[in-house]
Amino acid sequence: MASLNDFLASVQLPTMPQVAHELIHSLNDEDVPLARIRDAVCQDPTLALKLMRLANSARYGLQRQVGTVDEAIAIVGANQVRTLVLASCLSDNFPTLPGLDQNAFWAESQMCGGYAQWLAQHMGSDSDQAWLTGFMVRLGELIVGQAAPQFLPDIERLPSYPGARWQREMAALGFTEGQVIAELARRWNFPEAIVRALETAADPLAAKPFSRLGAILYMAELLAESGTTVSQELIDELPPELLMALQVDSNWLAAHLPEAQAHAGHSLIH
Repeated sequence: MASLNDFLASVQLPTMPQVAHELIHSLNDEDVPLARIRDAVCQDPTLALKLMRLANSARYGLQRQVGTVDEAIAIVGANQVRTLVLASCLSDNFPTLPGLDQNAFWAESQMCGGYAQWLAQHMGSDSDQAWLTGFMVRLGELIVGQAAPQFLPDIERLPSYPGARWQREMAALGFTEGQVIAELARRWNFPEAIVRALETAADPLAAKPFSRLGAILYMAELLAESGTTVSQELIDELPPELLMALQVDSNWLAAHLPEAQAHAGHSLIH
């Protein structure tokens, strides 16, 4: 099997626009000025338009129309705007794969982000960072499908079950989609916490040191792969050590999961 670096050298990697690089750099700044986010977003009129449309959507229930990017950022929230714009840049610059249901792919990516955000909120972690990282975890599959399309049918074959895709990727390639996107995130200078979480998402209990965000991603992706109806059986099969590490009770999880659906419904994607 090829090493991950050799694998990535065999394919044309996505090129991120300048707005994305500026926003990635700002992820390491806890007090990023609103003007810095506004100036970055305004470099791309399409992104600015998507943001205005989101701010004026029924989600925010405003009695008047938002007319400027500054107003839209104030309504949506600077941190959330940053993560949503980055997600939109990522989705626009990754390849489209024949044979992969694009609508289902992006829907699951947003669902994973939503579950990660919801879990992070209840654990006192950075929920915007969790949303973005959860959204990113499947992106590596798009690189896998471009570099080694012969493996994609097996990775995506049905029937499937939560976690099967990671296992199939490891068997075929020796690494997972999360590890692929982690390496790209490292090259793009994403915060180390995001890189580490993506690297460890498929097997967080084996990771040393333990990544709390990686464990959140693991749980979020298993829930997202189950679709809109998460079975009690899946919850019962979550590793007790993982629940203990995250200080999550399985009964609480089962009772409150419907709340998580609300977190996956807003985006600047497409």
